[in-house]
Amino acid sequence: MPLATKILALFILALAVLWTVVQYRARMHEARAETTHPPEGRLIEVDGHTVHAVVMGEGPDVVLIHGSSGNTRDTTLSLAPRLAREFRVFVIDRPGLGYTDRINTSGATITQQADLLSAAAAKLGAEDPIVVGHSYGGAVALAWAVHHPQEMSALVTLSAASHPWSTGLSTYYKLLSHPVAGPLVIPLITAFVPDAKVEQAVSEVFAPDAVPQGYMAHFGPGLTLRRNSLRANALQRANLLGEIEALSPRYPEIEVPTEILHGTADDTVGLSIHSEPLARAIDGAELTTLDGAGHMIQHSEEDAVVQAIRRAAERAGLRPGG
Repeated sequence: MPLATKILALFILALAVLWTVVQYRARMHEARAETTHPPEGRLIEVDGHTVHAVVMGEGPDVVLIHGSSGNTRDTTLSLAPRLAREFRVFVIDRPGLGYTDRINTSGATITQQADLLSAAAAKLGAEDPIVVGHSYGGAVALAWAVHHPQEMSALVTLSAASHPWSTGLSTYYKLLSHPVAGPLVIPLITAFVPDAKVEQAVSEVFAPDAVPQGYMAHFGPGLTLRRNSLRANALQRANLLGEIEALSPRYPEIEVPTEILHGTADDTVGLSIHSEPLARAIDGAELTTLDGAGHMIQHSEEDAVVQAIRRAAERAGLRPGG
């Protein structure tokens, strides 16, 4: 065998061994995350897909939809249990995140996600819920309001992505959503990036507000670093701008009572780009700006969020319990 051929064979063998080690480490990281942070609620089947949902409380129905890289644990630390004193709360993992299956390999659109989540809520017994969405989840809630208005009683958006923006997709999401680079890079991230890096990123998203005590331990950063979750989230983010460009002209069709909340210091989803034009687009929408608040207002401004959901219930003719 020529020397060049031997070198090539050894190189290929070394790559194969390296890739085996990467995949093994990735599987171990995922297993650790799922052991320490298992599903909190029920796993149900909806249209052939496994959906994870946490249900708690009694009263008018409320659905909480989390943002990018999130899962049910984002709101089950504090907001959902507090709402459960007055409402029946449904916290549902979006496709590919938490413990809900991916529904395709191209990145579930906000409309497809709204379809799945509305069907899941109905299967769990929700009747015309108040739909509450944070950040990316706010875009899903808006798609729900446009495409399934008969299956909700009111809409509440929190720091929601709602309108087109001019900044490009970050290098991180370009890389992870790329058809070739993404599947190569993602296992490396899962295998070698420590949970502390996610914790740092979470702190940056919360800024200028502090991360609530106990949030990191409850949230489970390792769940975000799983291979399927990284890929699903990246594809969803890469596709979001085009989906919002298509959806936003239809906001004037929304007729359910709408409450919009946004922090003035949010530099993740800008108030002037998103919630201010959203309030102008939906007839009767009420915009509450939260002075000095950042992006994670479901935590930093929990009182204001609860009050907005109460107002939405009252406007919809519902009477909270408690």
